[in-house]
Amino acid sequence: MASRRGLPFVTPMQPTRVSKPFHREGWVYEEKYDGWRMLAYKQGRQVRLVSRLGRDHTGRFPTLAAAIAAVPPTTLILDGEVTRFDETLVSRYEWLRQPAPDRLAIPTLYLAFDCLYAAGRDLRELPLRERRDWLDDVLHGQHFMFPARRLAPNGIEAWAEVLARGYEGLVGKDPESPYLGGRTLKWLKVKQPRYREGEQGLEPPHRS
Repeated sequence: MASRRGLPFVTPMQPTRVSKPFHREGWVYEEKYDGWRMLAYKQGRQVRLVSRLGRDHTGRFPTLAAAIAAVPPTTLILDGEVTRFDETLVSRYEWLRQPAPDRLAIPTLYLAFDCLYAAGRDLRELPLRERRDWLDDVLHGQHFMFPARRLAPNGIEAWAEVLARGYEGLVGKDPESPYLGGRTLKWLKVKQPRYREGEQGLEPPHRS
């Protein structure tokens, strides 16, 4: 269904949480960020950053809104996370509210893991591997916006990276999967125990 602005309303695709690290042949593994899930909508120079609950938070992140407006496609929908990183490049959700005064913090960034609509084309029925190609092309050379980092192609080795670097977790994805709104078994997430679901934040519950 199209919105009044011409772009479709998107229900975010949500990974299913699993309790143990895993490996599935052919799947891809991405860093799971400790951030705020946001869909980025662009039509012309108009930009919206919309949370998983459907609330518009564009005004909170003017620098990101300006960066999205500058991306070449005139129409665009991205799915990703807004977050900040510490000096070791570990994402810190809580620093969106109050950066630690004695710690070096990287500016607020948008880490996109999916491209759902670009240049007038709805990409949601394409397999993830093709959507990732679109995403890499769209964000090439951009500032404040980057594709989500891919981990090792083996899920167990990817989890070892998570532990070694102190990341929140990982998301394993079937590269042949289309983008379907709601909870899915085509995306599976594993989180380190210290990152608990349901923590209070800017707009609970907001995490993916």
